[in-house]
Amino acid sequence: MKTSCIEPLLLQAKALADATRLRLVGILASHELTVGETVSVLGMGQSRISRHLKILVDAGFLTCTRSGAWALYRVPDPVPSVLAAVLKLLEEDPEVQADRQRAAAVLAERRGRVVRFFDAVAQDWKTLSQEILGDFDLDGAVVARLDGASVVVDLGCGPGFLLERLAAAGKQAVGVDHSPRMLEAAARRVGTCADISLRLGDLAHLPVRDAEADGAVLSLVLHHLSHPQEVLAEAARAVRPGGRLVLADYLSHGEERLRRRHGDHWLGFRLEDLTSWVEAAGFFVQTVDEYPLPSRVRLVVLAAERHGSRAGGVSPKESL
Repeated sequence: MKTSCIEPLLLQAKALADATRLRLVGILASHELTVGETVSVLGMGQSRISRHLKILVDAGFLTCTRSGAWALYRVPDPVPSVLAAVLKLLEEDPEVQADRQRAAAVLAERRGRVVRFFDAVAQDWKTLSQEILGDFDLDGAVVARLDGASVVVDLGCGPGFLLERLAAAGKQAVGVDHSPRMLEAAARRVGTCADISLRLGDLAHLPVRDAEADGAVLSLVLHHLSHPQEVLAEAARAVRPGGRLVLADYLSHGEERLRRRHGDHWLGFRLEDLTSWVEAAGFFVQTVDEYPLPSRVRLVVLAAERHGSRAGGVSPKESL
């Protein structure tokens, strides 16, 4: 017996039969926002926005990703076919265009807050990191997984502690960060070392040439970023085929204090999400190691290889 499609179609039709909800899908097709950010864009009450968001989620037109007390909303990928036609019509709507401009400004302010946070804590970053890592030598664990990589780009290099270790291991190191104060601290630390260069830039638009490096590092960086997949794609662009990626980050946890004290955007990640994002960016996973930390969070260190040379590697499924 065939299942009727009338009920789900009615649910979807009702979800779209509202001007505010049409504006919401128009915004969230281009941007991923929290409830508070959406309230700021539309200038409406939070309870009203939350009710509309729930209706759109129930209809399958939005996804909700939770990270501790935060919830982020966006139109799913791929876009539901019913919604795709609607979004095409909304592209020319002046109100939706204005909404998207305000959303872009809200996200620019979010990025600005992140830069200001890291500028403010640049001198104390080692102490803040030790609060989480304790005595665990993360930089040593990263360097040990970069065998064979001679030119390594450290994405989100901070004050340059890992850069020092990379140079000491005989590697040329490129440090990229979006915080001017972090790079100033790194410059003071590494001095005139000929094997280290520093570059100011957005991690989603790296100041690095295609295949310039044969190794890339993202050490405790992704959980600060709004769109981790974009940065992983940029890392893949910067690494030659057969090159290495070392990713270190927290597994999902509920420690909201880290958001307040350390400027975290995500309260860690599910391991399956990290591995799928790495694979989608063009790498295949070789090793995955987990470490309990004294701060009640778990750390994962993942090593992967850029597609183009599979010598010595194992499939992600085997490594897990």
